[in-house]
Amino acid sequence: MNADLQQRIAPNFLAYFSSSVPEDEIGNFMSKVIAELYDNLSAYIPKLGQLDEISMCISLPTPSSMDGLNTVLYNEKKSRQPAMERAQSIFKAMLLPQYQIPESLYANVQKFYSLTMRVHHTTDEADIKANNEDRDDECIRCTGCCCDTDNCQCQTLLHIFHQVNQQLYELGLLERFAGEAVTSVIHEKIQDYVQHTCKGNFESSYLSCLETWLETKVVGWLSEVYRGSEGCERYNDPNTATSVEAYKSRLYYLLYETYTVVRIDQLFNIIIEYPESEPAIVDLRCCLEKTNLRSQLVTSLKTALETRLLHPGVNTADILTAYISGIRALRVLDPTGVILELVCEPVRKYLRTRDDTVRCIVSSLTDDSSSDLADELVRGEPLLLDDSCQGEEDMANWETWYPDPVDADPTKTSKSRRSSDIISMLVNIYGSKELFVNEYRTLLADRILSQFNYDTEKEIRYLELLKLRFGEAQLHYCEVMLKDVADSKRINSLIHNGELQGHQSMDIPVNAMILSAQFWPTFREDKLELPAGIKSSLDAYTKNFETLKGNRTLCWKPHLGLVSLEIELKDRKVHISCSPVHATIIMHFQEKSKWTVDELSVIMHVPVSVLRHKMAFWQSQGLLKEESADTFILIEEGKGGRHDIHMIDIEEETESAMASSHDQREEELQVFWSYIVGMLTNLETLPLEKIHTMLKVFAMQGPSTGECSIQELKHFLDRKVKEQHLIYAGGVYRLPKPGS
Repeated sequence: MNADLQQRIAPNFLAYFSSSVPEDEIGNFMSKVIAELYDNLSAYIPKLGQLDEISMCISLPTPSSMDGLNTVLYNEKKSRQPAMERAQSIFKAMLLPQYQIPESLYANVQKFYSLTMRVHHTTDEADIKANNEDRDDECIRCTGCCCDTDNCQCQTLLHIFHQVNQQLYELGLLERFAGEAVTSVIHEKIQDYVQHTCKGNFESSYLSCLETWLETKVVGWLSEVYRGSEGCERYNDPNTATSVEAYKSRLYYLLYETYTVVRIDQLFNIIIEYPESEPAIVDLRCCLEKTNLRSQLVTSLKTALETRLLHPGVNTADILTAYISGIRALRVLDPTGVILELVCEPVRKYLRTRDDTVRCIVSSLTDDSSSDLADELVRGEPLLLDDSCQGEEDMANWETWYPDPVDADPTKTSKSRRSSDIISMLVNIYGSKELFVNEYRTLLADRILSQFNYDTEKEIRYLELLKLRFGEAQLHYCEVMLKDVADSKRINSLIHNGELQGHQSMDIPVNAMILSAQFWPTFREDKLELPAGIKSSLDAYTKNFETLKGNRTLCWKPHLGLVSLEIELKDRKVHISCSPVHATIIMHFQEKSKWTVDELSVIMHVPVSVLRHKMAFWQSQGLLKEESADTFILIEEGKGGRHDIHMIDIEEETESAMASSHDQREEELQVFWSYIVGMLTNLETLPLEKIHTMLKVFAMQGPSTGECSIQELKHFLDRKVKEQHLIYAGGVYRLPKPGS
């Protein structure tokens, strides 16, 4: 037998697989080759059975009557393998030597099992119906065997499939011949199916559907490979059944791993679409618990954030929106907060480098339209800063406590990591409440002075919600600001009633917004000389206020405010609300109809460049015309004879009444400078660290003064050295001597 195998059967068998076989011929090819092999080898099977019977019929003495030598011979024969098993081992060694199987044989076998798996899935009635619905009317090919539907070969291929598997099983070659190909086909099928099923759809849960598909389709096909159909002899083989069950657990792991990898690649889009994508997050969480892909998820998501989000082409508001969605989505994915901590640290660092981050956060908190942060603010939870989480863990819910994963940062506590408060996490980007409170003061002042509305009910509501977050002491100045608005409304009413003793009448009615200067942020400073008529009305209002308040007076900001004008021309009237500078420009055209920019600049005390920009507004409204370079005339008669036209100055609504952040910061640093001069006057020399420590104690207190990092302080002091206001030598700063 060995000689026949080596010289005839094995060479002939391997010769069949010397080249690739087309897919439409692979079924008949495999049927022919395996049938020939089975016929050649099955001729030896009856003889092997006879050999076993002869071995069993040999008469041997009982073990009790054997001497030592006969006992050894008996045990050797008893432990000897059956002849059929030994023959199957020889078949494997001769026909399919391990590590020496030709590539072409493996390719053809894989092609056969790939085709039969497709046919097996297609023959299901539900799949046939779905395939027929998806096919165009012109398509008349079977999706299983790829033949014309009138000449479908699916049933023939299934018959060949079962026949080949049965013959290989009887020869003991099924695992060696088909095992690797079956595994590869299943892996490809799972990957293709998961990719096709879950591509771009995050609003549905697919995990249970995938598990059902795996059990009914893949495991069902695998069972038919190794066990055959029900009623087959090998169907009830306990060894085969055990092997299929063991392999099934590996398939489930492969399914979870494949699904996890697919969702990791899509995780950035899943986060952006949260909460609609929550089903995909829940599925991914279940799969992460069964696979070891946490590190791959963290690395992949960090890369996606850095390449798609953290670059100058993305607005800060969009980055914050994505960051908030990421917080919520990753909380669902990993309740311990470790993945969120690892992934979002680059986002936090990048947001710190953006100048408008704090303003965007505060604007979203008090946004009229529904936003994520506005909804968070309504929850009213107190802030949980990182510094406040460094104490002992809260063990009130110790029964539900579980340890952090091994990849958690040991320097941070679970309490801070598991916090679900988004506003606290945004404040922790900077680690300081003062920045946000000061930004809110600026934003509140901007809203009040740009809208000129005495109705503060909405702002009071926001303030009360913010006090729950940041504390009442931090927002005391904002309370005073809103009180100023209410007081202004009352004072305007008293002055306009005309009941004051010594009341002075005003040619132009004035409603003032009276502000307590020390409680408000720094205003934008622009020069503007108002027309005489307006100035006289403001003076009259001031005297009425002094009469009402006794020892208090008013300091006007003429460039801030809103002026309601009625402009009467030859053929029309124009009603418009605009800024004081725009009103001043058009009022000067009452005196004469032609002005140059230089003339207006002198009389209004406004730079020429600013005037050109402001006069462009009146040009766009058809009231002024540039007759020649920098010379403007009033247009008394318009085209079409319009009447009672109402317009609003949209441009000026977006111009801030507050000083720029750079100007405000410079003013704060000048406050620090007065302290620094006092320190160096008394102590003569101080190092940088000592100056910073003393400023933190004496100067960086209260909402009117911001904080100053040691790097910013060093930059400020170095600038003072360049301006020769300081001397730096030996690592310490000192004031220059008078006259030096």
